[in-house]
Amino acid sequence: MTEPNIVAIRLDERLLHGQARLWISSLGVNLVIIANDEVSKSHIQQQLMKSLIPGSIGIRFFSIDETIDKIYKASSRQKIFIIVKTPKDVLRLAKGGVPIKELNVGNIHMEEGKKKLTNFIAIGESDLSFLKELQREYKVKFTTKTTPLGNDVGSNYDLDGYLSKNEDLEV
Repeated sequence: MTEPNIVAIRLDERLLHGQARLWISSLGVNLVIIANDEVSKSHIQQQLMKSLIPGSIGIRFFSIDETIDKIYKASSRQKIFIIVKTPKDVLRLAKGGVPIKELNVGNIHMEEGKKKLTNFIAIGESDLSFLKELQREYKVKFTTKTTPLGNDVGSNYDLDGYLSKNEDLEV
């Protein structure tokens, strides 16, 4: 099996929105995969997300399991951008054999029981556990750029270092 041409993988609870459009243009991809169990079944959410990208860019809405099953069937001509909603979903992809070398953590919403790391990233105990497993078991490197330019507040947060140092989360 030939490794799929995955240009980038982004974790963003909002999935496809304005910032994701900037990423698509910057990365020069021709296929976006929204890997999310809920959205893979929601025609309304799919239509909204389709309206945000140019018609020249392919878009697929796969469940996590479908993404795992289909990623190695991708053509080498496909330059793929995968967007997921949660750290748990990224870990499921890794466990399923999807090659993840680097993960852009763009947005994890703040809510009770989570610790704010940047203006856009807040993690709870389960998030920490999933991200640490990705780092430890799959050697995933993390970036925190919210846009391709990376000049926004929090873009240079050392998430790799944070995960390496913190065994437990104090919120």
